[in-house]
Amino acid sequence: MNTDSFYAIVSGICFALAGLWWTVVERRKDWLVNPPMRSLAGGVYASFLIPGVMSLGSQIGGDNKLIWRAVFAIAAGLGMYFTIRLLTHIRKISREGVFARNRWLVLFLYGFVLLLSLFPDLAGMTGLKPIQVEAFLLCIIILSGNGLAWEMMTGYSG
Repeated sequence: MNTDSFYAIVSGICFALAGLWWTVVERRKDWLVNPPMRSLAGGVYASFLIPGVMSLGSQIGGDNKLIWRAVFAIAAGLGMYFTIRLLTHIRKISREGVFARNRWLVLFLYGFVLLLSLFPDLAGMTGLKPIQVEAFLLCIIILSGNGLAWEMMTGYSG
């Protein structure tokens, strides 16, 4: 599969997941009145929205690599910011599931996305194009967001 097709599919999936998450949150009104839980729900939403925007941005530039790199750099910075906020709220409400407990790893994933968007030649060590390495990182970020959503929906705390 070429990267254009991959990112087109991933952007559609991420925006669909973001929409489905709205439905989950709408049914859990108790989350909206509790500020830490509302922030946690927002963090899950960002876990789908940010990779969706990144995937969409990768397609906008076409052959212009500067555009996808700029979109990925900005989105990774936002991803790092929202992940740090999410981590503080996870601690406040004692969410201790595997995905919540290890959410700090997502901070590093976004850091790698940022690093590769600024210095794409680093991907040369992998034998892949920078946009392909970014695709692997996005897959892990999205899977982590799904795991966090599951833990939040099921009330897992053990």
